[in-house]
Amino acid sequence: MSEPRKSRQSRNKWKRLFYGLLSLNVLIVIMLILFIFWPVSDTAVPEPDSKNAQEGSEFIVRTTKQNLNDLVNAYIDKLLNDSKHHYRVSLEDDVHLIGELPVFSTTVPLSVHLEPIVQDDGNVVLKQKSISVGLLELPNRKIMEYMKKYLPMPDWVTIDPKNEEIYVAVKDMEIKSNFQVSIDRFDLEANDIAFKIEIPYETLGIELAKLY
Repeated sequence: MSEPRKSRQSRNKWKRLFYGLLSLNVLIVIMLILFIFWPVSDTAVPEPDSKNAQEGSEFIVRTTKQNLNDLVNAYIDKLLNDSKHHYRVSLEDDVHLIGELPVFSTTVPLSVHLEPIVQDDGNVVLKQKSISVGLLELPNRKIMEYMKKYLPMPDWVTIDPKNEEIYVAVKDMEIKSNFQVSIDRFDLEANDIAFKIEIPYETLGIELAKLY
């Protein structure tokens, strides 16, 4: 085989490699653009629970950030027992969620600061204040959509990427004692946290007619 022919074949080989690599890069860029700008899905936030009202007594129980923080993370540890993805919560001047998210073939650190807003029905909305995943520059809604997809949450916690918030339906928690819990105050800066505990008379075996 002549030298010129070998040279042409070599150039053709490098051209094919070059165009193949270029096509791969273009495909990756297109996938990244679609990933970043693809619209987030709507999330159905649960309606306030309309349980049958029962006669009973209400108690206000106060606690501290530290006590509540320990309780929340103990619950999360149990919830994530068999999960690949982990996170924890730190109650500071706001609610700080710290964890990790899978991105492509690796995991990146996740940090979300949330502002708690107590609702009239005793539940709470955690409004996103700031959010980051490592050094990646991604839209907030897209990060929260990934949180919704990969971070296990209790049934009474709903991540709403479109509104950039987390809805915590405290009143929907399953409690064996049949007590109902709602939030009365949740001021983290002042360390003023209080829960309302509703105890139906029926739970205590008290017949309402005998009280009158």
